[in-house]
Amino acid sequence: MQALYGALDQGKVGIFESPTGTGKSLSLICGALSWLTDYEEKRRQEAAALLQEGEAALSTSTTAQSSTSSSSAEPDWITDFVQKKAERDLVSRLKEEEMKRKKREERLEMIRNNVQLKYAMKRKSHEDDEAFKLLQLSKEEQTETQGDQEDEELIVAEYESDDESKTRSRFCAAEDDADDDLVEEHVTKIYYCSRTHSQLAQFVHEVQKSPFSKDISLVTLGSRQNLCINEEVRRLGSIQRINDRCMEMQKNKHEKQHHEEGIKRKRGPAKTVCPYYKASALQQMRDDILGTVHDIEQLLKLGRDTHSCPYYSTRLAIPPAQLVVLPYQMLLHEGTRRAAGVQLKGQVVIIDEAHNLSDTLSCIHSAELTGAQLCRAHSQLAQYADRYKSRLKAKNLMYIKQILFVIEGLVRVLGGKVGQNPQSQMTQTGTEMLSINNFLFKAQIDNINLFKLQRYFEKSMISRKLGGFVEKYAGTGVSLHTQSSSNKENRRTEGLNRYLQTLQSNQGAAPVSPADQQGSAEAEKVLSASPMMQVEGFFMALTNSNTDGRVVAHRQGTLSESSVKFLLLNPAVHFAQVLKESRAVIIAGGTMQPVSDFKQELLFSAGVAEERITEFSCGHVIPPENILPLVLCSGPSGQELDFTFQSRDSPRMMDETGRILSNICNVVPGGVVCFFPSYEYSRRIVSHWEASGTLSRLANKKKIFQEPKKANQVEQVLGEYSRCIQRCAVDSGGGLTGALLFSVVGGKMSEGINFSDELGRCVVMVGMPYPNIKSPELQEKMSYLDKHLPHSGGRSPGQALIENLCMKAVNQSIGRAIRHRGDYSSMVLCDRRYSRPATLSKLPTWIRDRTSTHASFGPAFAALRKFFQEKKRSSFN
Repeated sequence: MQALYGALDQGKVGIFESPTGTGKSLSLICGALSWLTDYEEKRRQEAAALLQEGEAALSTSTTAQSSTSSSSAEPDWITDFVQKKAERDLVSRLKEEEMKRKKREERLEMIRNNVQLKYAMKRKSHEDDEAFKLLQLSKEEQTETQGDQEDEELIVAEYESDDESKTRSRFCAAEDDADDDLVEEHVTKIYYCSRTHSQLAQFVHEVQKSPFSKDISLVTLGSRQNLCINEEVRRLGSIQRINDRCMEMQKNKHEKQHHEEGIKRKRGPAKTVCPYYKASALQQMRDDILGTVHDIEQLLKLGRDTHSCPYYSTRLAIPPAQLVVLPYQMLLHEGTRRAAGVQLKGQVVIIDEAHNLSDTLSCIHSAELTGAQLCRAHSQLAQYADRYKSRLKAKNLMYIKQILFVIEGLVRVLGGKVGQNPQSQMTQTGTEMLSINNFLFKAQIDNINLFKLQRYFEKSMISRKLGGFVEKYAGTGVSLHTQSSSNKENRRTEGLNRYLQTLQSNQGAAPVSPADQQGSAEAEKVLSASPMMQVEGFFMALTNSNTDGRVVAHRQGTLSESSVKFLLLNPAVHFAQVLKESRAVIIAGGTMQPVSDFKQELLFSAGVAEERITEFSCGHVIPPENILPLVLCSGPSGQELDFTFQSRDSPRMMDETGRILSNICNVVPGGVVCFFPSYEYSRRIVSHWEASGTLSRLANKKKIFQEPKKANQVEQVLGEYSRCIQRCAVDSGGGLTGALLFSVVGGKMSEGINFSDELGRCVVMVGMPYPNIKSPELQEKMSYLDKHLPHSGGRSPGQALIENLCMKAVNQSIGRAIRHRGDYSSMVLCDRRYSRPATLSKLPTWIRDRTSTHASFGPAFAALRKFFQEKKRSSFN
């Protein structure tokens, strides 16, 4: 906590490591919030002192002024006037800030005492839609067109100018219009982000238990998918469709208001408006959020009780909140950050569970498009332009033509043509890696200004309009490939959506299992969504600097399955803005080793000076004798353990691994978790054991479970695994002593799942999980690092990356076993390569200090048996 407090106070970038079970969350809360309270108090005192000083200076200068003779030269009185004005301005600014602060504190006090706030009642009626104005970044201009008014909401608004000044000034005007009672400026705050919503919920529960829970204003942010309480919208399932429907309902509300003001409503059916989106209810809920600490479940309940939208209430609560809890993506992606109203200037950012930060940044900013998506987007946009060409302004048509031209270029790179069925177009198989510039040349789109196109996408919201168009005319047919008929009337009525028919024709008469049925339903949902959103994301990715990314053209035999993928090679370019704007950034995690790649790849590359970085690592809270990490260099029969790609498939190696596991299962009680380097190797070794009888020998001691391929089956397998262990603990007379779980490094069980107590008394790591060095993406990343980062310790940065990725994965997997102070476990690393000093140095300190390396199996096995005998004895005592 002291180290954290110091890092925040000095505005540093901190890398903090604290193993799970050591109270990491609570330490982060107490350290950070103590600093925030002290900082606010210090600022208050400084402001008061300045105000006093300023007022004193003003009064003395007035006295001095009156005592001077009137015959003073002109420059003197001008200087004097300017100086006095500056002092007066300072005093009035300080007074204003003090007043606002007091107002804010009084309001919070009132909220906490549950007093009905007066300002909610006295808001002027024409400002009733305040919340809407603050949240809507740019109000869309409605264009009146002659004749047919149908589909008005699908037409792209007139797009006159490429510069954003008009829109920006309009937004500012909306903000300036804000009621004085709504203090909308951002107070100093802490942004805390983590990977999953369950991790965020755990953090919020820790805050609720902490001594700060009564005095802190906390708001939890999430996507509409997590926070929407309108059942009709929630049912849509996919996040894109939920977002689209929500925005559409807001727009309908805005139109409805104009209608009430006397503007004649256009022809057509009445449009639905969200009942949970009312300004007064949103403000009431915002105040409830600020008054008490809520997690997402409690927010949903509160929203249903107060009949107001949690998604927009939480966004309204950001400026006055002191602690904002949000998922990674929302903070690390600039566009999402802006849309959510998150401002980092001068604020503190804490990124928890940050061991995969580089990968997360690369994933958030990478984009992939399949040939099928490209053809569908082209077809839909072409038909959209054709249908509304008489009603679209010239500028809009020009941009739409440019988008179509770029999509054609992308399809050309994949060896196909738009306007034909992508499933029947054959392409040569192969993968090509190109720099951004070379890709633009190859696609013949280097003459298109992608920055202007990106701005057009943002301002015109064409992707959303196109989505609405497809949804409205699905079945009457937005087709997958261009219409052959030239007859305009035929075109209008004949199909928009032939891809749904292609889908149905693909599902032949073969019997379909329920799981497959579910899969095809999901596939259909993905296909029926507008692909233009993904195209927009890819266009945006192409605006990165040429050196920072690569484009992979992956041809798969048919155009439909081929894809273009943008790879971000330099995550620092997107992290640099967070580092530059924030006052301090804390990167925290249970296992941050090896730290070197964080510093090189993310911090130094983003221009952070060495002296701004601070590192802190604390040991585990368990007694050192509660863990037994062993490195095995050979097995029971003396076979050297070398799981390199060349030798790991040999039957001798597989048999030896079986013998090691057999011995371990004989002496270890409860659960044993065995990690393999890949799904493929896990399948191969298990089928070999099945044939050789090793598996049935293992099954005599432990019931065997395997990690499922599908994510939705993980809970079920884990439940059965733990129930089996509990049964064996009660019924010790039976033959089984527990369960054995085969898992995969980097799979569903290696992160975020706890094998505490009996669930993981021993973790076995078979081989070293190096990533696939043959993958073109990884090779490109290695050569990029070799070119841009310094070599250290005789190893190239590319080689260091491979080692670091491997050891990060190992650390994540073996760290699953110890979850609290009273827990104990053994960790067996089966590969002679683990004994290398360079490899051992990349283990977390608390594991490394206890690790013993064994050249032969006998002594290692004796140590293991002794470890569990002692634990058994001490538990009886």
